[in-house]
Formats: sequence, C-alpha cells, structure tokens
Amino acid sequence: MPSDNKPENSDSPAPGVEKVKDVSNQAAIAMELPFVLVSAVVVGGLLGYFLDHWLHTQPIFLLVLGGIGFYAGVRDVLRRLAGSGDGIKRN
Repeated sequence: MPSDNKPENSDSPAPGVEKVKDVSNQAAIAMELPFVLVSAVVVGGLLGYFLDHWLHTQPIFLLVLGGIGFYAGVRDVLRRLAGSGDGIKRN
C-alpha cells in the first residue's frame, strides 16, 4: 500500500492540463478556418481567371471555379468542425 496520497492510476494528465489543451486546440482551429475557406476560393478563382485569359473567354470559368472553390472550402470547414467537437479524431 503506497504511503503517499497520489492516486494509483497516475497515467492520466491533470484535468487542468486537459482543459488547456482543449482550449488551445479550439483556438488553433478557429484561427485556421478563415484561411482554409479563403484559400479555396482564391485558388479556384485564380485557376478560372487564368483559364479565361488563356481561352479568351468571358469570366465564366472564374465564376464556375470560384464557386467550386467556395463549395470545397465550406465543405472542408464543416469537416474540420465536425471532427473537433466530440474528441474523436476523424481523418
């Protein structure tokens, strides 16, 4: 029988450490999400712009690929948010 007052299972970190890690993880996700959304729209729009410039067309490809980039960005943001709420890692 141990003489100190430590719990027998000392493998789990302190609750304060878990809370700090959780808050830190949420802050990192919150700062990352705007960049994910904007970068997807910018990449799609730039591809569309250069395709329109190369084919000498109206900005139809800019609008279509920008819209696809927006859809991909929103989908990625929702995927990241869904995986961060319940503590289960999803890939």
